[in-house]
Amino acid sequence: QVQLEESGGGLVQPGGSLRLSCAASGNTFSFYAMGWYRQPPGKQRELVTDMTSDGSTNYGDSVKGRFTISRDNTKNTVYLQMNSLKPEDTAVYYCKYIACANSACTHTVQYWGQGTQVTVSS
Repeated sequence: QVQLEESGGGLVQPGGSLRLSCAASGNTFSFYAMGWYRQPPGKQRELVTDMTSDGSTNYGDSVKGRFTISRDNTKNTVYLQMNSLKPEDTAVYYCKYIACANSACTHTVQYWGQGTQVTVSS
């Protein structure tokens, strides 16, 4: 089992910045990828960004150039730096952890954090 603790959400004005953190604990030795998803009000959950164990990253089109994912391997923590925030970035942001379920990593297991609210408003 992997436990995820998210932090850093809040209220910010348009154009501002926030940094989210997601710390993983428990059985983290089988790490495969971590990332962030978000769910705006009344909409489906969508990918923000993710990072695999080899450092490869993937970003949703709406956040490219504004958001940056990074990871501190010593702390099993992933960060989401969000700059130039827009009202449409308002959402609950969820951390996702993907672990290998076997040694060959042919199957994976997903864990989700409880979510942190980000509100962009003047």
